[in-house]
Amino acid sequence: MTDGWKAPESELGGEDAKSWRLLEKTLLAGVQEQRRARRWGIFFKSLTFLYLFFALLMLSPSLKLDQAKKHAQHTALIEVRGTIADREEASADNLVRGLRAAFEDPNTRGVVLRINSPGGSPVQSGYVYDEIRRLRAEHPKIKVYAVIADLGASGAYYIASAADEIYADKASLVGSIGVTAATFGFVGAMDKLGVERRVYTSGEHKAFLDPFQPENPQQTEFWREVLKVTHRQFIESVKVGRGERLRADMQAELFSGLVWSGEQALELGLIDGLGSASYVARELIGVPELVDYTVKPSPFDRFARQLGAGAAEHVSLGLGLLGPSLR
Repeated sequence: MTDGWKAPESELGGEDAKSWRLLEKTLLAGVQEQRRARRWGIFFKSLTFLYLFFALLMLSPSLKLDQAKKHAQHTALIEVRGTIADREEASADNLVRGLRAAFEDPNTRGVVLRINSPGGSPVQSGYVYDEIRRLRAEHPKIKVYAVIADLGASGAYYIASAADEIYADKASLVGSIGVTAATFGFVGAMDKLGVERRVYTSGEHKAFLDPFQPENPQQTEFWREVLKVTHRQFIESVKVGRGERLRADMQAELFSGLVWSGEQALELGLIDGLGSASYVARELIGVPELVDYTVKPSPFDRFARQLGAGAAEHVSLGLGLLGPSLR
């Protein structure tokens, strides 16, 4: 603006000249502010680009290494970590996809399920159990080993029992072959607060086990029967998987929901030996090179789950609102 046309002050009155200079300064300040904004915009865009570039640079070596390993004989590794539930990292969909990819690779010489999980949904665990047994029958030359790290309990042990053999550390926690469905009763608290519960249903038991109504003994007994059936299914699957390796004189305790150390589990026939995933790959499969076939959610999916439905699902599972749980 300073290089442009300026009205001669001789042609303007005193007040007009002051107004003109003020307008000129305002326009010049606006132009300078726009320039600063553009510079900051370029700076932040460049910073974002550099961040993404270095993030990809850090990720790319491990991806290339896994691809290189896959072209040679290897032991396939699949992680079973965290709660076994739909839309979780250890969902049946994710675990089955990883298992199928591992078995379909012609260079796979054995499969290791590395387990660190408290259990979860009996349905999701059952899906994975059935798929492991199907793949074992379809590929008899590829053995499946379950390796329990810190914890392999309930639904996680359900999955492990489908493997050819199970290994753990001497201090691992193994077992918890039982079913639970926990909830709360809020009737007393509502009475104290003066809150009245109103439920309208079209079926006699549609408000089944409503935590805001007094406990119904008939419904409670019915629910216990449901849990007993689920427990029986769990026990039968473990017996099919483990066979005569389970100690016959201890089966009442084995299926009572108790959890055992790895050392105790070995004596009870719940596991076949002590060792890590690396030990199994090196000493039993004979191929120490591990390739990870675990299906993992994207960073965006993990972030969205933490903010949204995932948190609500964890709360519901903890309150027993999502049905029986192998825990």
